[in-house]
Amino acid sequence: MKTAAAVPDINALKTRMKAVWMSCDFGEIARYTTTEAEGFVDRLHLQPGMRLLDVACGTGNVSLPAVRAGATVTGVDIATNLLAAAKARAEADGVSVQFDEGDVEDLPYRDAEFDAVVSMFGAMFAPRPRQAAAEMARVCRPGGLIAMANWTPEGFVGKTVHVTSHFAPPPPGLASPVLWGDEQVARERFGDRAGSFAASRRELLFDYPFGPADSVQFHRNYLGPIAAAFARLDPEGQQRLAEAMTQLYSDHNEGDDNHTIIRGEYLEIRVERA
Repeated sequence: MKTAAAVPDINALKTRMKAVWMSCDFGEIARYTTTEAEGFVDRLHLQPGMRLLDVACGTGNVSLPAVRAGATVTGVDIATNLLAAAKARAEADGVSVQFDEGDVEDLPYRDAEFDAVVSMFGAMFAPRPRQAAAEMARVCRPGGLIAMANWTPEGFVGKTVHVTSHFAPPPPGLASPVLWGDEQVARERFGDRAGSFAASRRELLFDYPFGPADSVQFHRNYLGPIAAAFARLDPEGQQRLAEAMTQLYSDHNEGDDNHTIIRGEYLEIRVERA
């Protein structure tokens, strides 16, 4: 007799995911990706007055350049501390962005409310990817744009996810978030909601002013999923994970012992809403 695959308690899982993302000051991580976020927004070719939704907006890396480009921007995220940081950044920049607490799998917006729905390294972490794709499509108007940037399985971040999952496995029944970086998988998830679909591989340059071991510690301090992986291990397991991650960072480092420079591959997708 076949045993049914375990199905996670989605409400408990989402409560835990929210706690994970709120457990650290992700803004310390996000400031190293602001330049790439600006490039992502530039390639959207936004028109003044466009209604844009930034899904899993974090601390506003995409929202802020989008509003500076003339869009009317709404950002949504599950983590209230990240929303507070995004609001503070918008106020400091003197721009107006609406930031809402919400879940990509159940967005608190009307059908076809936005001209563009975008997500950079955010919606890919939703536990039910097909539901996330359906919701992003639902709130985008027909003919509108859905754009995502997702880490690839083969790239550095995908390898990091593989290493942490080996030592601290995620709950059973969940697809790896980096499957969003597989073009065929992403295409299938949008299905007939996509009038057209295009994808290209790009690289983000991580440039940290400290060596590989300290870069691992930096992510352990400020990136919730990494911190959570370490927290699930005993001291011996934590040491082994730190060593494995340091080796991975060293293998990909184009800098030196005191300067970590790593290329992180991601898949950029563009969907025209059918």
